[in-house]
Amino acid sequence: MKLQLTRPIAFFDLETTGINLQTDRIVEIAILKINPDGSEQLYLKLVNPEMPIPAQATAVHNITNEMVADKPTFKQLAPEVLEFIHNCDLGGYNINRFDVPLLAEECYRSGYDLMIDSRKMIDVQVIFHKMEERTLKAAYKFYCQKDLVDAHSAEADTKATFEILLAQLEHYPQLVGTVDYLAEFTSYRKTPDLENKFRYDENEEIVFNFGKHKDKLLKQVFIDEPSYYYWMMEKDFLQSTKALITKVWNEVKKK
Repeated sequence: MKLQLTRPIAFFDLETTGINLQTDRIVEIAILKINPDGSEQLYLKLVNPEMPIPAQATAVHNITNEMVADKPTFKQLAPEVLEFIHNCDLGGYNINRFDVPLLAEECYRSGYDLMIDSRKMIDVQVIFHKMEERTLKAAYKFYCQKDLVDAHSAEADTKATFEILLAQLEHYPQLVGTVDYLAEFTSYRKTPDLENKFRYDENEEIVFNFGKHKDKLLKQVFIDEPSYYYWMMEKDFLQSTKALITKVWNEVKKK
């Protein structure tokens, strides 16, 4: 079965300075946009992270400080990145837990919104883990019968991920090749934020998923304890999480 698209989907991969969503930065971004007519467009950029790249990160992706020294920062690239993925759903490998939250964080730092709520997301790793329990390299070998050359190169990983998804659709006839189905299938759970600090209750209301207010309504806590909003805004949450709680805070203040 082929992938069925009603609008473009952008498969992407990030190479970074590390894996901390709050403090690490993008050093390379590759985006493979697949249009409903089957045509493809590739966007590939090295990015100046405005911080030293640790040696252990360079050992993984082979991107050095010298290679990005004269490259644009993400803030400079953000407008063209967002233009390239305008009206696109998102796809990738392990994007639910890492790439999407980090890209959203970089966008917030740069004064932009990734508009996650308006996009479906397909995480190819989730399909693989639900079906076979392997790594990206093994997935490429298993589904595509190819060896992954230049692993941890953003471009190679991105292209391999798209090829794997197409092979998965052929391999598992029970999968439906629509973005709606695959986004639902690859979603572990529906949460209002990207770091799972909150969840939805049975009434689709936002409740705390941590701390002393766990399982309490976010808006009710802000009504009963307004100072808690300011406490959260001072803590080391993702900017996207702070945007969510600020939205709820503003709704509470209007009442």
